Amino acid sequence: MAKGDPGVTTGGRRAAPRSKRAAKSAAGDPELVQLLTPAGERVESAIGPDGTEYRVDFTDDEYRAFYRDLVLVRKLDAEATALQRQGELGLWASLLGQEAAQVGSGRALRSQDMAFPTYREHGVLYCRGIDPIMPLGLFRGVDQGGWDPNEFKFNMYTIVIGAQTLHATGYAMGVAMDGKTGGDDGEAVIAYFGDGATSQGDVNESFVWASVFNVPLVFFCQNNQYAISEPLERQTRVPLYRRAGGFGFPGVRVDGNDVLASYAVTRHALDSARHGQGPSLIEAYTYRMGAHTTSDDPTRYRIASEVEAWQAKDPIARMRAFLTRQQIADDGFFAEVDEQARAESVHLRERVLAMPDPEPVTMFDHVYPNGSPELDEQRAQFSRYMESFEGSAH
Repeated sequence: MAKGDPGVTTGGRRAAPRSKRAAKSAAGDPELVQLLTPAGERVESAIGPDGTEYRVDFTDDEYRAFYRDLVLVRKLDAEATALQRQGELGLWASLLGQEAAQVGSGRALRSQDMAFPTYREHGVLYCRGIDPIMPLGLFRGVDQGGWDPNEFKFNMYTIVIGAQTLHATGYAMGVAMDGKTGGDDGEAVIAYFGDGATSQGDVNESFVWASVFNVPLVFFCQNNQYAISEPLERQTRVPLYRRAGGFGFPGVRVDGNDVLASYAVTRHALDSARHGQGPSLIEAYTYRMGAHTTSDDPTRYRIASEVEAWQAKDPIARMRAFLTRQQIADDGFFAEVDEQARAESVHLRERVLAMPDPEPVTMFDHVYPNGSPELDEQRAQFSRYMESFEGSAH
């Protein structure tokens, strides 16, 4: 995105005009950075809690590209959910409702930056240019989700809650020790996690280490309001972004359903990190509109009216309203995007169903890069065991 760099002003002390103040959430929560209202109205700029001014300047093509990303990511995610319901995947963690936080932050990454995801960052994965079939192989159980983290600058999915923040902190320490910070070409790191993970010791320990060693790391918390079935008020007594202050680095809350604000805030945080200004915490205030995973039933712990209230803030609907309001896109464009999304989802389904089942013995193939005598013996024993079933009545 050629014009994608947000205009950022820091250190301002004067009260900004009301139109530039960071918007308040519908629930009256602390201020959050918002550049696109739920009705699709553009906000010229927004002021963060530390006086940073956030704005974006995109071409019409770039605005349309954001919308295309949002629609494609949602459609591919919906296809994966359908595949699981039909028995073709063992499990799926949907991102429904969180597309703007993921696409906005994913597009804010520069090519040299490294991302550490959870198991839900399908939108960020898409933005990093990884074939969307990759995580489906993992959840179908036919491979380990085998993309190359070094090639795509996107680490493997992490199932253990919060563990990836420690991995990201260690990686960022290495970036700093290698002298890869201090300029526009510096490397920054981003770690994704949910609001529930903030209660994990791993996350809080990574906060300590990242702060003490002043590493180039952005902690990106997608606060989707629920840690599985536990609502946010059972996770914290204060807004999550304020926790950063206790560890010695800045925090900011962004409207996670606003793709433009998610981009602007993340790009500024990453650029600050790459220039040697240390870690920061972004709380993307959003909502998980579906289940935690396909093994979860959200109707047991939340009411329909709450979901409906958040549907009115849908990230795709607001971006479409903006494009229509500004006459940047017409019905023909929207129909073309919908058709592309449909075609790509059908293709994804066909590829999933064509995945071959692996031979059981291949589970030994990638345990160690050079093998080991013990592993070779285990493989031989397992092979003899499997062969014992051939031609038998078992």
